[in-house]
Amino acid sequence: MSEPVIIDTDPGQDDAVALLLAFASRDAIDLKAITTVAGNVPVAQSTANALRIRDLAGAAVPVHQGAEGPLVLPLETAEFVCGPDGLAGAGLPAATSEATPGHAVQAIVDLCRAAPEDGITLCPLGPLTNLALAFRLAPDILPKVRRIVLMGGAIGLGNMTPAAEFNVYVDPHAAAVIFGAGRPIVMFGLGVTLQAIVAHEQIARIAALGTATGRSIHGMLTRPRPGGLGSAGHPMHDPCVIAFLLWPELFSGRDCFVEVETTDNALRGRTTIDWNGRLKREPNAHVVAAVEANELFERMIARLATLP
Repeated sequence: MSEPVIIDTDPGQDDAVALLLAFASRDAIDLKAITTVAGNVPVAQSTANALRIRDLAGAAVPVHQGAEGPLVLPLETAEFVCGPDGLAGAGLPAATSEATPGHAVQAIVDLCRAAPEDGITLCPLGPLTNLALAFRLAPDILPKVRRIVLMGGAIGLGNMTPAAEFNVYVDPHAAAVIFGAGRPIVMFGLGVTLQAIVAHEQIARIAALGTATGRSIHGMLTRPRPGGLGSAGHPMHDPCVIAFLLWPELFSGRDCFVEVETTDNALRGRTTIDWNGRLKREPNAHVVAAVEANELFERMIARLATLP
């Protein structure tokens, strides 16, 4: 039986691949909605990008536009990595479809309330603003959240600052709400996602698929990458979240207490992960630390080959 899922996202190249993997996995993922948030690009552009990706896959999942900025701090975006429209290299035309009316936060609330007894899985791939707003607006939905599988944070060096990963840096207050919400969390931080870099041979096989999807992914994975981001290749941060729903056996980690720094200083957005249990605090997340990357991409390519 497929798992009901909401993907909250700010596409972004790796978000795009994550969405495509979800579209290619209808047997396991019942994607109820895509909700968009400001992050890599402003929210109007992230919504346009989600629609472009949906068009590419020929999917029919509702897309709802969400928060225009973080809970407290001014928005900082990442066009310096993703390109002016957030999807540099994808070669996608403008969207031919439109977003579904209704704010993303209300869509999250409504879908959680309508979820089956065992709940719905939330998969945030960008800043956690929409989820935090939903939890604050409607705390009654918390028991219906089966689990939150998120990309964000870092056990070591960040990629936005020395201390912080981008998604948590952009809206640390929202991240603090999510890690304090008391729901099961699976955290994919930079420690694991920087291991998820596609091999050159696998990139060539993606191009050889001969599909529009394959050409688009190949373009995103071979675009020039700025230095100073922690790796020379293009890490597939966000696809790890969707892959975990499909193949959890490819990942390993441990339960930890995670605390988010919300002060607007050099430590803003730092995720302090008590890997060795020194703080004697109850764990609030399963922190993933390792991935079998080669097998991950072998399975991903097989799935992506089914798309147009």
